[in-house]
Order: sequence, then C-alpha cells, then structure tokens
Amino acid sequence: MNREIPVFLFTGFLESGKSTFIADTLNDREFIGKDRVLLIVCEEGIIEYDDVELSRRNIFIEKIEEYEELTAEYLNKCNELHNPQKVIIEYNGTWSIDPLLMEKNYPDEWILAQVITTVDASTYSMYWNNMRSMIVEQLKLSDLVILNRCDETTKKNEFRRNVKMINNKAQIAYEAKAGFVGPLPDEGLPFDIDADIIDIHNDDYGLWFTDCMDNAKKYDGKTVKFNALVFKPPKYGKGVFVPGRFAMTCCADDMTYMGMLCKYKDTDLLNDKDWVCVTAKIKREFVKEYRGRGPVLYATSVEKTERPDDMLVYF
Repeated sequence: MNREIPVFLFTGFLESGKSTFIADTLNDREFIGKDRVLLIVCEEGIIEYDDVELSRRNIFIEKIEEYEELTAEYLNKCNELHNPQKVIIEYNGTWSIDPLLMEKNYPDEWILAQVITTVDASTYSMYWNNMRSMIVEQLKLSDLVILNRCDETTKKNEFRRNVKMINNKAQIAYEAKAGFVGPLPDEGLPFDIDADIIDIHNDDYGLWFTDCMDNAKKYDGKTVKFNALVFKPPKYGKGVFVPGRFAMTCCADDMTYMGMLCKYKDTDLLNDKDWVCVTAKIKREFVKEYRGRGPVLYATSVEKTERPDDMLVYF
C-alpha cells in the first residue's frame, strides 16, 4: 500500500505574502519535522529561497516558469527524484488552478491536504473591482485565506463576507502590517443582534447570512426576520424549505444561492420562487448539508411579500 504524501497548495497574487508565509512554514520545526520536503515554485517572489541552506534541511526546490510545464509527467519526475514526504507548491496567481487540482495530474500517492490563499489588504479592493473572476477562482478553492498587511483602515467585515459568499467553509486569518501596533478594530454590524427580533434589511441579507453561518453560536436562540425566496428541495418533503437569496459572485453567470434550512408546518401553502417575509427562531444543530453544526430556522411566521427592487445580493 502506497504511503500518502500531503500536498499544500499556496495561491495568491504576486506580492500577496505567499513567499513570506511559505518561508515561515519551512522554519516551523513542528510542521516540517524530519520530513523530506519538495517545494515547487511557480513564480519569483520578493523573498528568495536559499537552495543550499534548505537542502541541508532536507528541503528541495524545483522551479518552473511556464504554465504548460506543470504536467502529470513533470510532477511524477519530481516525485521520483526527491522522494518527498511533504509537498509545498507556490502557485502562480495568474494561472488557472483547475488542472493542478485534477487527480490525474498527481502521482498516485500525492493527496491534496490544504489550499491556502494569501491576500494583500492594501491591494485587495483593486483586484476585487478589476480582476474579480481571477481572485474568485482562488478564494473558492481555499481552506484558509490569510489577509496580510492589515491596519486600522482594513475593512475586515467586508472582506469576510466576500470570502464567505464565495466559499463559506474557508477559514479566515488576519495579519497586521509590520509596524502596526494594537489590535485590529472590529466593525459593527448594521443590525442589532440583541433585539427581541433581529430585523434584517434587504441590503444586509448577505452580511447577516455569512455572519450567522460563520458564528452560529452567537445567533443560537435568537429570533430573526427577513425577506427571501422560497425554495422547496424535493428531498426534504413536507415541513421543510430553504428561504434564501441569490448572490452575484463576480458576474451574471456566476450566481450562488444563500439559504438556510427552515422548518415550517405549512410548507404546502408555499410555492417555489414566492417572495416571503420569514420570522423564525434560530437553533444551532447538526445538519448533514452543513457538514457539522449550523443554524436551523424554526419559522413562527411566513407571509407572502413583495419582491425587492433588486432581487440579488451583491458584495
């Protein structure tokens, strides 16, 4: 039986902090241990690796410059040459990621363990506004997203809801800019979570949804009121539906439905695509579709309402 070799894929645009984070990872003795490590570098960053020093520590570097070089044949040759026990890939942020994640491109024993994306807080808005499809491709595959070079002006909530809208399962970490002293400020939510009924404005649905999915404990036992579309998946049968909204990720062809499981005794009175005003109590429970514990709505009232002027959620 072949041993499994974990692959850690680092994505992010040039100067987003990939090389620095990888260098720190390679210096983490607890993570590296005594393993033979193969580092595949797909672009030259600001930080240069010391090939000789790393080889003394059983860390071996292979460099490629062209996207076309990254083939199954190339990866198999690297595997045979270095016989690694861990693989780290510093990926070029302008290349398509999908071919790299196709199983046929890996040697048989290589297993993708984690996708880590680094983002520069000072340039994120520029990429989001002008190269959204490229950054979405990186974020939607990530297990961990690290926002680097944060300071007191960084809009953490805005960044978090953008990431969670694209990839709700991703973990998010924040790194302060060098020289910045003090804790990163928290941004307030535009609704009162301590109110008897948390009233969610149409424009705030996306922020509430991502915050509730990310922090279900905070909303456990709370009552919420919001407008949503009716979606009745056949697999749930009577007594359950999924109220939600469509969110535009990067373009009109890239939509995500953001909805929560809702239990309601009169689902027979609801039709798919109806617009309704839902008042419900939130309970944190295990749900198979969430792959763990998450918010479940118990509706006390579901009333038909007018559709909003703009039906989409934007980020």
